[in-house]
Amino acid sequence: MSLNMMDMHCDTLMKAMLENKQDIYENAATMVDIKRLTDNGYLAQFFAIFVVPETMYREGLHMDPIPSEECILRCHQIFEHTMQQHEAVVSKATTVDRIMENAAKGKLSAVLTMEDGVAVDGRMENLDRFYDMGVRALALTWNYENCFGYPNSRETKIMAQGLKPFGKEAVAYMQDKGILVDVSHLSDGGFYDVADIAKKPFIASHSNCRELSNHPRNLTDDMLKIFGNTGGVTGLNFCPDFLTNDAKNKESSVEMIVAMAKHMKQIGGIDIIGVGTDFDGIEGSLEISGCEKMNLLADGLSRNGFTTGEIEKIMSGNLLRVMRDAVK
Repeated sequence: MSLNMMDMHCDTLMKAMLENKQDIYENAATMVDIKRLTDNGYLAQFFAIFVVPETMYREGLHMDPIPSEECILRCHQIFEHTMQQHEAVVSKATTVDRIMENAAKGKLSAVLTMEDGVAVDGRMENLDRFYDMGVRALALTWNYENCFGYPNSRETKIMAQGLKPFGKEAVAYMQDKGILVDVSHLSDGGFYDVADIAKKPFIASHSNCRELSNHPRNLTDDMLKIFGNTGGVTGLNFCPDFLTNDAKNKESSVEMIVAMAKHMKQIGGIDIIGVGTDFDGIEGSLEISGCEKMNLLADGLSRNGFTTGEIEKIMSGNLLRVMRDAVK
């Protein structure tokens, strides 16, 4: 099966920034690069600017923190430099029309996104600035409270907290502007606030099903039903932590991912399923360990009774529909 693949989330720009790389065209040490995406028939890849928090630099990376603004600018420079240096095979895209234009020319589309709205800092002009940079999807939170609201959490009080007044205003503004609202990492209370406010589809770029893996980053069945009713899409996440209820699990298999897809289809319908691998932001024993192995997912879906048309929706069709409705 040929792949018209679209992946809603990878952290490859962060990896490149931390390694002082100038572009993301080819890097055997990462799960995603432009060469492998183009060699394997991808239609588009979403590249996240992840605003790395200070605690991660100190505790996980054991290095001095890079200021948030510098982090954003460096990631953006890497993205733009890659587009300029390899324009024969890849081009930036901000709309479905541009994705299709690129495809007609045999080019991969690269869509810029942002993970964690902390850098918005409570100012609409920053949303305007990020939009002008090319950002077309923004995850409202990561794992910490920010100007939008509160993160996913195992603490009931935090998880119940909704959007802040600015967050509510900003969600409506983003939808008017044409930036996809991404609720991955958001608290349950925040999710329901977005669902109440949204007049256009929104996404959970890299979240699975809480019924099968009771992690607060995953979505409840009620949330999956809301996606079904509102036309949104959630991206299958390949991270071992989000695939089973076994806290010690370090494996990510095709069958685990397909089980998530089957549950999403049963609860919310086929139209809510997309792919958000979280490549270059996850670790473990991964059966699909890089973008060059995505055919394994298509084969696994086919083995488990998904039709060709349904697989095409999961791989790109559902996300293209959402982008048509909510991105400009």
